[in-house]
Amino acid sequence: MSIDAVRLSRHQPRGRRWRSRLDVKVMPYTLVSPYFILFAAFGLFPLAFTLYYSLYDYDLAGTTKWTGLGNYAKLLADEDFWNAVVNTVGMFLLATIPQLLLALFLANALNKRFRLRLVIRMSVLLPLVTSVVAVAVVFTQLFARDWGLVNWILSWFGVDAINWRAERVPSWLAIATMVDWRWTGYNAIIFLAGMQTIPRDLYEAAAIDGASRRRQFWQITLPMLRPTMIFVVLNSTIGGLTLFSEPTTFYNGNVDGGSQGQFQTVAMFVVKQGFREFDYGYAAAAAWLLFLLILIGALINFLFVRRIGGTK
Repeated sequence: MSIDAVRLSRHQPRGRRWRSRLDVKVMPYTLVSPYFILFAAFGLFPLAFTLYYSLYDYDLAGTTKWTGLGNYAKLLADEDFWNAVVNTVGMFLLATIPQLLLALFLANALNKRFRLRLVIRMSVLLPLVTSVVAVAVVFTQLFARDWGLVNWILSWFGVDAINWRAERVPSWLAIATMVDWRWTGYNAIIFLAGMQTIPRDLYEAAAIDGASRRRQFWQITLPMLRPTMIFVVLNSTIGGLTLFSEPTTFYNGNVDGGSQGQFQTVAMFVVKQGFREFDYGYAAAAAWLLFLLILIGALINFLFVRRIGGTK
């Protein structure tokens, strides 16, 4: 604070000086408080509520019985739960790895100068604004066993018709394709935003030194894009491990995940236990194990992405 400001503050009335200090110290926290209030109401409270009831045998009638870690022990021995975990991880890997690679190279292509670039950049977000139900209807027809377009194309190469819903790996591929179609453009736009922040001087200096575009991409773009990649990977990890809408609509809104649970995810398992079996305590415990699975997956991906830029 300057000397003139100090002198001016001394001549101000005491009430005005108090209000001025209140504005400086309290107002910033008041402006950001709505976020923390909403997070506490819709984030922390549901977490604490779910953790509390995961320790009880809690049913539809509202009766509760203390079980401690009994629900967790039962889950760890539940074959249906582990089947859902395997399905979730399998579909997550099949969907996320190609999705992020395609999004990265698509963003690199959109980062160049060409005609109608704004229109094309906006068009990659069209799949995201499409209704999930509409997407499921289209992809269900594409992957139909008897008259589906995918089986028709595969028949050109002598491949027999595949029942995409009845078999585990084919159903994973179909659902992963649906997820990639919806979310690749979204991640590409985020990567593009990160590429826009990289100084152009680095590329010009590299071009003067004789570096090709491919080498510029590997030596400049990827290392400089590492913070954006960390965000995209963590966001994709959370979305991939909580996959629910696509596999549910792929089976006509049923959370069983196929006749034998071949593509039932952990999120679908939680909904089934809570809202069909009405075993809320068991569903709450499954939700917390899903939360733990997300933390482990996010940590692994975070450590992997950190090494891209040479950070140990």
